[in-house]
Amino acid sequence: MTTLTETPPVARRTNGGRIPPLPPTGGGDGPEREPGPGRPRLDNISVAMLFLICGEIMFFGGLVSAYLVLRVTAAMWPPPLQPRLPVGVTGVNTLVLLASSVAMLAASRATERDDTPGLVRRLLIAASLGTVFLIVQGYEWVRLVSFGLTVSAGAYGGTFYTLIGTHAAHVIAAVLWAGLTVLLAARGRFADGRTGALRACMIYWHFVVLLWPILYVLVYFV
Repeated sequence: MTTLTETPPVARRTNGGRIPPLPPTGGGDGPEREPGPGRPRLDNISVAMLFLICGEIMFFGGLVSAYLVLRVTAAMWPPPLQPRLPVGVTGVNTLVLLASSVAMLAASRATERDDTPGLVRRLLIAASLGTVFLIVQGYEWVRLVSFGLTVSAGAYGGTFYTLIGTHAAHVIAAVLWAGLTVLLAARGRFADGRTGALRACMIYWHFVVLLWPILYVLVYFV
């Protein structure tokens, strides 16, 4: 009785004289059967910041939706005898906040060059511009309150201070975070390439900055 057996493939010599490697036959336990380790597209810091920013977008989306509902259903907006918002000063202040994002981008480039002193300087510039933005905004709020625009003055004042004040709280958090990052950078925390905390701070800063022009247009012009 003849037993049929499967003959393994034989490598044939080519015209060049070299024998090409045999293709994997399958079913074995060799290294060719082991899948290579998959490399994640995003690290843990980026994923965490993505979830945080998505949550913030939904939060501000709810506030903006409530504002637009009140705005559309109001007979007059702004109501009579209510002070008008300082469009010009706030516009200049918007440029200050956008400049802080440019400084943060420069800090990112300094990190790529391993320029720790440059990183510290640019982080300080970004944090200082964010602080200037808050000071100017606070001064304008004091003036608006003195003119009669308060939270209890009605939907106009309530929605203004809720939206703008919530964003201001986020700017305060970003400035404090940047200040802590400056201390870590000055101590050489990011010189060894572990820049996860630095990247998280930069991502959050850019989000807070880019959110402001949207709120500025909606609240001050719409």
